[in-house]
Formats: sequence, structure tokens, C-alpha cells
Amino acid sequence: MLHEFLDNFLHNLFKPLLLFFYAGFLIPILGVKFEFPKAIYQGLTIFLLLAIGWHGGEELARLPPSMYGQALGFMALGFVTNTVIGLIAYFGLRLFTKLRNVDAATVSAYYGSDSAGTFVTCQGVLIAANIAFAAYMPVMLAIMEIPGCLVALFIISRLRRAGMDARGNMPGEPGYSAARPAARKLAPRHAEAHPVHEEEAEEEGELVGVAAGEEVEHHGSHGYTGVARLAGHGHGTHGPRHADYSELPENGDRESALAAEDTMALQTAEGELAPPTKKQGIFSRELLHEVFFNPGIYLLFAGILIGFVSTLQGVEVPKANDKLFGDLFQGLLCLFLLEMGMTASQKLRDLKHGGWQFIAFGLIAPNVFATFGMLVAYAYSLATGHPLELGTYVLFAVLCGAASYIAVPAVQRMAIPEASPTLPLAASLGLTFSYNVTIGIPVYMLIAKVITGATG
Repeated sequence: MLHEFLDNFLHNLFKPLLLFFYAGFLIPILGVKFEFPKAIYQGLTIFLLLAIGWHGGEELARLPPSMYGQALGFMALGFVTNTVIGLIAYFGLRLFTKLRNVDAATVSAYYGSDSAGTFVTCQGVLIAANIAFAAYMPVMLAIMEIPGCLVALFIISRLRRAGMDARGNMPGEPGYSAARPAARKLAPRHAEAHPVHEEEAEEEGELVGVAAGEEVEHHGSHGYTGVARLAGHGHGTHGPRHADYSELPENGDRESALAAEDTMALQTAEGELAPPTKKQGIFSRELLHEVFFNPGIYLLFAGILIGFVSTLQGVEVPKANDKLFGDLFQGLLCLFLLEMGMTASQKLRDLKHGGWQFIAFGLIAPNVFATFGMLVAYAYSLATGHPLELGTYVLFAVLCGAASYIAVPAVQRMAIPEASPTLPLAASLGLTFSYNVTIGIPVYMLIAKVITGATG
């Protein structure tokens, strides 16, 4: 068994997909003056989401009718499983790390969701190794993206009712101000319709921990450069989450971090902190629309529907489309992983602000959640009497053990402006994504073989 794991590990480690990831990872470390164009990255993301959906829809349409009940049941199980994982992540972060409540809730949203990049990487590995998996797994990718967002919104609503201030601090946490309740929200898309006067701007600066003080240049991902004003007293919304919360991180520029998040989320940075508005419920219509109809989920479902309907109607796929979404998939995935390697490497610097416990969480959590997911899947297989393919277990493990970086950042920006914009991405990309695509996938293959081989 150990020999088989080492063989799979070494074989996976030197696949072109991973070699491109390593090449990108080294670019910031070696100081190579290279920027991956934002438009190309977003184009690759759009392509991969549509391609995954397209082929998933085609295979879904070819399923025998008797399989639809099992598929729908497994999808519902996946939704519930990631909901439970989001809650476990929150309580685990509160118990073992020094993160504030608001940051623990936000990070739990990332881990209660899933990662399209990890999924497509794992899918590429399975296809290259001729390992079968269920045709409906791309649909699972879309469905299991949602629970983490809902879990975080529920927790944040409870924190606000319990007295969280505008900086995201709870009673008993350093820097808490009872005079500043968390009643601010991000401005709507047309922020210019709400002019902010000079006095209000100063007030808003205090709310996000950005007041008059020393200017520090910040370099975000994708070559974005900005200037942050660090608070004179050292208390900021996005400071390191140690016991004293006394300093902002070196890259504490909120606007730069939000721009980077929006790039990952296929959106445009348009929002600003708005002046006081009428308080709205956290599960507002606008926010729920963002959760269920964010660009990533929409494109994935659009691809699934197109592939499903065209296959059911017997429409022959044009050869040009088949070459685009089929033959070019692996090559464009390599370019995507080159950019992901660059971003993951850049995010590592932010991890020091979470402490060693947070770093340990980012490496241990994927294994715990992936194993938990595979055990749930195995129990479902036994209960229904329908065995699952090895590749299905591995992909489900990846969906449970990965952390989001596309859908959740956009939701965080709208609903949780008090939380750190850097810590969640540092963990999800710098640690968990890097671990999953290099070590995690062969580990999950081994665990899946152990679990499924338990009864022969």
C-alpha cells in the first residue's frame, strides 16, 4: 500500500499540470518581473467553468433514468456535508487559533465551499490515469459551492446581534468599541449616488482601521499596486489576529485586497464603504442573488445546461467546439495553474498574521474534511446499494477538502466588510490549494482505496 501511494505521489508530482504550478510558484520567490494578465486569467477561468459544465452536462444526459435518483440524493448529501464542514471549520478555528470571531466565520465560508481550480486539476489527473468518476460530479461542484456562504452569513448575523462593532470586534476582543455598532455595509454598485463628505470620509477611515498616518506601498496579486494609510494607533480592521491586535499587516491596503478578491471572483471592484444607511437583514435579496447567481456558479450551470440539452436533443457538437472545449482543455488548464502558482506564492506572506495555529489549520483541515467526505460518501453508497467509482470518491474528497476562492470572496465583500480580506485567501490559496494539488490528490486516492477495500 505504501509503495502504491509513493508511486501515485511521484507520478502526480511530475505531471505537466503540477510542473506549471511549480513554475508559477517560483516566479515571486525568484523575483521574476512577470505579470500574468488579468484578462487572460479571467478568460481561462471562464473557459474552464464552461468546459467542465459542458462535458458534465453531456455525460449527465447519457445517464440511464434509473441513476437520476441516486445522483440527486448524492447532490443533496454533498450540500449537507459542506454545510457541516463549514460549521466544523468555524468551531475548530475558534478553538485552536487566535482569529477573531468574524475572521473565523469568514474563513469557515471558504472551507465550507469548494474550489473549481482544485476540482479541474483533480479531474485532469483522473482522466490522465484513466480513473472513472460519476458524470454528475461537475453539478456537485456548483451545488457544494453554496453551503459555506450560507453558514458564514448565519454566523455573522448572530455575531452582529451579539454586539459586534464596526471593526469586526466582539465584546471581550481587543479594540472592541461599544460605541460603534456594526451597522455599515458596502455601497451598492452606483456608489457615486451616495456622496461622502470630508467629515464622513474620516469617520469611514476609522471604521476600517485606515486613518491619517504613515503611507505604506502595497503590492497585491496580479501586479496591483496601492497605498495604504496605517492608523496612527496601530488598530485596524485587518490587522494580525494575535492576542493584542496591535498592528496592521504590511499589506493592509483594503482596496488592493478587495481588487485582488474581485479578480479571483470574476468581478470588478466597484464598492466603497458607504455612509450610514438603513440597516438591512444579512440575508437580503441582493446578497442571496450574489450567493446563488455569482458569475462562477452561473457559468458552470450554463455549461451543464447547454451540454445536457444539446445531448438530449441529439445535436451533433461541431468539431470546432469539440476541439476548443475538449482538445485544448489540458493545455489551458496548465496556463491556469501557472497563474494559480503565482497567486498562491504571493499569498504565503499573509499567513504570518494568523499565527502558526492558523497555518496548521490550512494544512490539516483538507485531510480531515476530505476523509470525512469520503466516509459520508461510502455510508451513502452502502445505504443505497449503489457502489461509487474510485474517481467519484476522490473528486468528492476534493470538493470537501478544498477551499473556495471564486464565489466566496464576492460574498464576503458584500456581506462581511469587517473581516480580513487577506487571511482567507492566504489559507485557501497559499496553503490548502497548494497542498491539495501537489500532495492531497494522491493521498485521497489512497484513502479512497482503503475505505472502499474495507469490505472487499
